[in-house]
Amino acid sequence: MMQWSSLVTVCDLIATFAFATVGARVAASKGMDFGGIALIAGVSSLAGGTFRNLFLLQKPAWVQNPWLFTAVLAAFLITIIQQSAEPVGRFLLSLDTFGLAVATVSSTEFALRLHTNAAIAAVLGLIGGVAGGLLRDVLAQVEPVLLHRETIGTSCLAGAAVFVGLSELHINRAIPAVVGGLVVVAIRELSIHFKWNLPKIS
Repeated sequence: MMQWSSLVTVCDLIATFAFATVGARVAASKGMDFGGIALIAGVSSLAGGTFRNLFLLQKPAWVQNPWLFTAVLAAFLITIIQQSAEPVGRFLLSLDTFGLAVATVSSTEFALRLHTNAAIAAVLGLIGGVAGGLLRDVLAQVEPVLLHRETIGTSCLAGAAVFVGLSELHINRAIPAVVGGLVVVAIRELSIHFKWNLPKIS
């Protein structure tokens, strides 16, 4: 049976690939060259974990685990081989949602492992999930999805809060991770399907 640490490693790689793929596609759709595509892919997939670690006075994840770059490289190569500049489609949105869930849960768990206050751990889970996408949109000069649709921040914060709450019960650590991740996925997917948004000033 797969060890917990191995499962976390696999999920981190998949999440990094997911974020990098969406970032690379957004860059390609904006007409960027190969350098721009590579940069956006890297920022999209690594920035969230970097900010999380820096706030916790830790080395960035990609410094401690250089293998994360293999996922970024794979996403970059797939994008340039496909030669597609089409906007992000439904499949990539679902892949991005999975990445959000994994990044949120892993960031929250990492903060709790360093004995961070529960509320701060939830906030760091949010940051780990959304920071890369926010920087991606800013660098690609598109309206940040985080700030106007799909309740991305809400889904990440809710998932992180559920993870923190279940962790306080001292149950098998896989249960808070799975449930917290499912909360992120459920809220994001429902908001995409039903076009949910947070209230806006009219």
